[in-house]
Amino acid sequence: MASKTVKTSDEILCEGELEKRSDSLFQVWKKKRCVLTADRLRLFSGNSDRPKELYFHSILKVDCVEHTSKYVYFTIVTNFYKEIDFRCTVESCWNAAITMALIDYQNRRALEEFRRFRYQHSASETQSSPGGRRALGP
Repeated sequence: MASKTVKTSDEILCEGELEKRSDSLFQVWKKKRCVLTADRLRLFSGNSDRPKELYFHSILKVDCVEHTSKYVYFTIVTNFYKEIDFRCTVESCWNAAITMALIDYQNRRALEEFRRFRYQHSASETQSSPGGRRALGP
């Protein structure tokens, strides 16, 4: 029997430095300390203890834009099509870690929705059959 591993939202999948391009006119790269968990990416600024959080339920996809010999440039696209640009060193593989965590999150959500649909469907069949019993099919 296979064991089930469930990731909690507090479990750290990846931690380290990532650079985010600012929204300002000059679009400078700012280093952020980042923590990736099963349901979000936390971005800490150097002067603040309170992180900015990108929850996976609000992320549509991660686009890899460009590879250079030193950096990987990628964009996180939100559900409202806001694009947030990042870069990481080639060795750190932040883009891959975020992409895999996002896929895992989306798969868990899809399974939850399927189970909820199946449960609601079976509950409605039980209520609609006479005597509260499910009708047997041919």
